[in-house]
Amino acid sequence: MTDTVVHPELHARTVRDYFGLIDTGDLLASVALFAPDALYHRPGHPPMVGRERIAHFYCELRPIRSGVHTLDAVIADGDGVAAHGGFRGVALDGSPIDLRFADFFEFDASGAISRRETYFSAPLV
Repeated sequence: MTDTVVHPELHARTVRDYFGLIDTGDLLASVALFAPDALYHRPGHPPMVGRERIAHFYCELRPIRSGVHTLDAVIADGDGVAAHGGFRGVALDGSPIDLRFADFFEFDASGAISRRETYFSAPLV
């Protein structure tokens, strides 16, 4: 039996790279960071399973034209990474977007993102 070597600092770098790819519009490269069978939970959407569904969301359904993520913290522990920060951008309809978010990532043994869960700050209560 071999032990799995966990590299939290590499996972944290992958998360930072991920947001950078999104911000530069390299959506397919960002999706390539996910495992083939990855699971992504995002508010307002059914769970997305697999790179194909995640790519479909980013290339066809995402209601954002452009923008920039600002990461306030990226915290890695074992095979998990938590990140939170802000996003400022422009929606497809031209309206401005300014929101806070928190994301939780899990990584598989190959270093690919196996699960992502996103939360947005919204005045609902």
